[in-house]
Amino acid sequence: MRKQLEFQQVIGYEFIHSGLLVQALTHSSYANERRMRKHSDNERLEFLGDAVLEIIASEFLYHHFPDLPEGELTKMRASLVCEQTLAACTKELDLGSYLLLGRGEQQTGGRQRHSILSDALEALIGAIYLDGGFASAKEFVMKYILTDIANKQLFYDSKTILQEMVQGQGLGAIHYRLAKESGPDHNKLFQVELSIDGSVVGLGEGHTKKAAEQEAAYNALVKLKEK
Repeated sequence: MRKQLEFQQVIGYEFIHSGLLVQALTHSSYANERRMRKHSDNERLEFLGDAVLEIIASEFLYHHFPDLPEGELTKMRASLVCEQTLAACTKELDLGSYLLLGRGEQQTGGRQRHSILSDALEALIGAIYLDGGFASAKEFVMKYILTDIANKQLFYDSKTILQEMVQGQGLGAIHYRLAKESGPDHNKLFQVELSIDGSVVGLGEGHTKKAAEQEAAYNALVKLKEK
């Protein structure tokens, strides 16, 4: 209970129905381990939150980028609501430390797993929507997700953007190397190392090699842009 009160202070929203917050933070591994009643975990809230997030993001982009055609708006929205972007948004909230996870999931790094974090963030949006309405959900999304748009856009196709930048500047060949593979077959976690001209410049992880490569490319882009 204390941690949930603390988390409400972190996110700047006080729940009327605290059970919604508990559900948003409850991973299926915890619910299964505790033999909780059906639908006690955050999966249904995630389903709702995903839809709420999509309409808020769509409205935001529609009004803020009046000259962009539908196709570009769709790409931009995808970059803002993809798993990697949402997982990155949870760092500011330290969401992982407040999740209720089963022992096995906790021991295998579930608090840092992107899929778990992004799903929990969507569940939290769904919970805020049910508890306080669309305006409260929109305020939360605007504060923690629809910020730093230019930087987050890189997530959508970092590999292509990096390839174009590296070729344009003649920096050398890009190489992706699978550095580590862990977890059970149904929930693999891949870690990829990206090097340019033999020097490691980006690391990434994901539940597919493509997602891990995309994150490694994003991290490399951020590093190159800083230079």
